[in-house]
Amino acid sequence: MKVLKFGGSSVKNADSIQQVISIIASESKEHKLFVVVSAFGSTTNNLIKAAKLAEQKDIQYKDIFSQIEAHHIDVIKQLIPVNAQSGVISHTKRLTNQLETLYDGCFMLEELTDKALATISGFGERLSSYIISEGAKQKLNATFKDSSELIVTNSNYLKAEVNFEKTNKNCQTFFAKNEHQVTILPGFISKSEKNKATTLGRGGSDYSASIYAAALNADELQIWTDVSGMFTANPSVVKQAFPITQISYQEAMEMSHFGAKVIYPPTIQPVMESKIPIVIKNTYEPNHAGTLIAEETSKNGSVKGISYIEDISLLTIEGIGMVGVPGISKRLFEVLADQDINVVMITQASSEHSICVGIYDADAEKAVKKINKKFSSEINQHKIQPVILEQNLSIIALVGDQMKNHQSLSGQMFSALGRNNVNIRAIAQGASEKNISAVINSSNAKKALNTLHEQFFEEEVKQLNLFVTGVGNVGNRFLAQINQQKEYLLKNLKINVRVVGIANSRKMVFNQSGIDLNTWEEQLKDGEAATLESFYNRTKELNLRNSVFVDNTANQKVSEVYEGYLRSSISVVTCNKIACASSLENYKTLKRVARKYNASFLFETNVGAGLPIIDTLKNLIASGDQVNKIQGVLSGSLNFVFNNFDENTTFENVVKQAAAEGYTEPDPKIDLSGIDVARKVLILAREAGYDVELADIENNSFLSKESLDTTNNDDFYTSLVKYEADFQKIYKEANDKGCRLKYVGEFSNGKAKVGLQLIPVDHPFYNLEGSDNIVLFFTNRYPENPLLIKGAGAGADVTASGIFADVIRTVNS
Repeated sequence: MKVLKFGGSSVKNADSIQQVISIIASESKEHKLFVVVSAFGSTTNNLIKAAKLAEQKDIQYKDIFSQIEAHHIDVIKQLIPVNAQSGVISHTKRLTNQLETLYDGCFMLEELTDKALATISGFGERLSSYIISEGAKQKLNATFKDSSELIVTNSNYLKAEVNFEKTNKNCQTFFAKNEHQVTILPGFISKSEKNKATTLGRGGSDYSASIYAAALNADELQIWTDVSGMFTANPSVVKQAFPITQISYQEAMEMSHFGAKVIYPPTIQPVMESKIPIVIKNTYEPNHAGTLIAEETSKNGSVKGISYIEDISLLTIEGIGMVGVPGISKRLFEVLADQDINVVMITQASSEHSICVGIYDADAEKAVKKINKKFSSEINQHKIQPVILEQNLSIIALVGDQMKNHQSLSGQMFSALGRNNVNIRAIAQGASEKNISAVINSSNAKKALNTLHEQFFEEEVKQLNLFVTGVGNVGNRFLAQINQQKEYLLKNLKINVRVVGIANSRKMVFNQSGIDLNTWEEQLKDGEAATLESFYNRTKELNLRNSVFVDNTANQKVSEVYEGYLRSSISVVTCNKIACASSLENYKTLKRVARKYNASFLFETNVGAGLPIIDTLKNLIASGDQVNKIQGVLSGSLNFVFNNFDENTTFENVVKQAAAEGYTEPDPKIDLSGIDVARKVLILAREAGYDVELADIENNSFLSKESLDTTNNDDFYTSLVKYEADFQKIYKEANDKGCRLKYVGEFSNGKAKVGLQLIPVDHPFYNLEGSDNIVLFFTNRYPENPLLIKGAGAGADVTASGIFADVIRTVNS
């Protein structure tokens, strides 16, 4: 025979109950069944809520009662044929009349005893089991049996302890005489030896089913719920979680203790002793295999699941007066036991200087008061400090029987959490090594669970969560490239990229599941008002693992928020040169903060757009080489301008053409003034290990003071027209000497300069075409023939591809 238990989510309405009856019919073809059912949906919570309202003289209890009654009558009318409804409705009405009388009594007496609450809270199962049995009788050889006639307990009304000797005898006697193929029973309820209503506490219906399975030596216990088994993590928090095929009883107990709510810890004990397998199944996907809980675990993987408990407080008692003093722990736990406070986790320093215990938040205030009172003498003598209370915490736990056979699991766990700035407050691990637990801030729980799941279960697939600001030429192309390549990245590089936030200077939009990059422009248009602060705050609040802030702007104010992101362990990828070309102190601070908080700070596109200039320079330095001199044509914009300017064109038109083709900044003066090249030389010098400020760089600008002093693009272009003759003169001088004009940046002997130079035909810079960049590194290893990097150095596409490459680098940083 088999025992089947159906939870509240499986019997929430008539359609669900029809599905349950269909499952019972299928299973009963080959096995006699004991079927245990919970109350409909959230009925038990509503029963208790109404009772507490009645106790408080709140007349709203009547409304809740009416809703409960109406729902059960409605289920009968949909489930039971019309010609059989009257008897079922009459019996149901008799039960609800008894319930109403109890509520009225609580209202009149303004009292709700444990005895009364046990009776009231059991009505959900009494009603559901009777109605379901009547529905089953329409199609099956079924009967109803009241669990309170079988399960005998002590007189602890709300969490009764079972008398297994009497209970087993009752079950076996009934089963021996029962000729029906299917028996429907209410879960949760029982009766004391004094014949008073009791309940089995939280998860009581699961426990009822387990009691019956053990008493009758069932072939199998099936727990039917609304999910397809026990998952590797809570699927509502970790979207990538998946059902576990098979786990051991011990693993299941650990998982259930730490929040896996598909089964409760007491359920496992009775069947484990009899070695009866448990199967967790999905009522709405009955053909899914679910999870098998048995003696042996599956051999797949050392970690079977990741669980967590919310609403935890950490109590720390510490002091020099604890060291070497016997009985301190005994006194502490006696206090907690006397107050009926459950200890969820314990950890103690080997020095005996401190003890930490994790308890539920609801017990924290009472615990602190009682512990301080218990140790008042030691506190007054300053031998022990008053209890230190930390709240708003959660416990996360890795669970697996085979963890003891695998080295470095703890290291992997804590390294993964550390990389994502998840601070650990306390750690506990039993000698059996079936569980590694850590206490963390509740605000980090979701990120921690996803981080650990990715570490141990997701075949090395890395989730990247991008927050993008700036959607002009470069930003637009960057989003297009991400959209084009996301499937390739997932399939070939095991990187799952989601763009979670997008902002421009006016609007922002967020979607934690990932913004649809086919419609991002429309979504952003309809987005909420944006500021740099609000975009940062939302990004931080989401607290997603592997988060990356991508700056596609040239805005100074955007560059000033980098430090905040890095301190939140959010990586920064930027094509904006302003931060790295700011004060040396700020540059070093950003680098230091990035290292401290395990975040990447990447800016390859600051020099050479998509060319690997900075990366190559970093590799040279890391390998022990020393850079002595740097020369380069580092402005694709200026190279385009001087490659296209001649006696047949005007300087203004060439500059406008460069802007139209996306080679210049929105303010072209940034490029033509030479400040952009100066910043690039500064960044290269700093990356080469030299302490240089922007003011140290000599900038020999070819623009007039009038052009440099303009405050908008129209005035700037007007000034270029005014000084056209000067530009033609510069061109003629170069042309007459057989040279070409190149704007060159140079760093040598600790000094840097930028300016327009006449490049002879035999120079490596002479044949640099279009908007290409070129850089020469003269080092100890390349003293005469420099290391040369050359290629496209401007344009939205190549810059976007460089940003894209940096985003991918964050995975391995």
